[in-house]
Amino acid sequence: MDLSTSAVVFLFLTYHLCEAGDRNYKSILIVPNGGQWGEWGKVESCPKGHAYGFSLKTEGKRGITGDDTSLNGIRLHCSSGAVVQSTVGPWGEWKEVKKCPKGYLVAFTLKVEAPQLLGDNTAANNIQFKCGDGTVLEGESTDFGTYGDWSKHCTAGAICGIQTKVKDQARGDNTALNDVKFFCCD
Repeated sequence: MDLSTSAVVFLFLTYHLCEAGDRNYKSILIVPNGGQWGEWGKVESCPKGHAYGFSLKTEGKRGITGDDTSLNGIRLHCSSGAVVQSTVGPWGEWKEVKKCPKGYLVAFTLKVEAPQLLGDNTAANNIQFKCGDGTVLEGESTDFGTYGDWSKHCTAGAICGIQTKVKDQARGDNTALNDVKFFCCD
């Protein structure tokens, strides 16, 4: 095997055997409309099993004089009993868990507000998930923004890991959670 063939084999194996936290994953779910600000946090995954539900940390509308952040965090609730999250913004409160009636989370769509030229930016504001049985679950959050396209479905298994992109607290306009990736495991 020559060097170029070795490099291709290495890249193929790296792509297919990457790890989400301590788990191997088969695919990554993304959407094209995530917010532009912030840094990606650490990938966190269910130690075993898959995510059957989720909960959101959200801040309600602050009004004309406040700085709206809306969606600050997402937690995955795992079949093993674990609860996992990536980076979370500091504002808001955790809402109730939304659970699939059967099966696990397999796809998502993100509700995002486009950048405001002169207004208050919020970036990601809510999320919907599809369960393996076709049920759609929606979080509890503000009505800012619009939903984009659905991600692809997990090609094998279901969602087992998460990575969030969050803008740190700063002077001026805070947006908190901007984007998210989910990882699928067998």
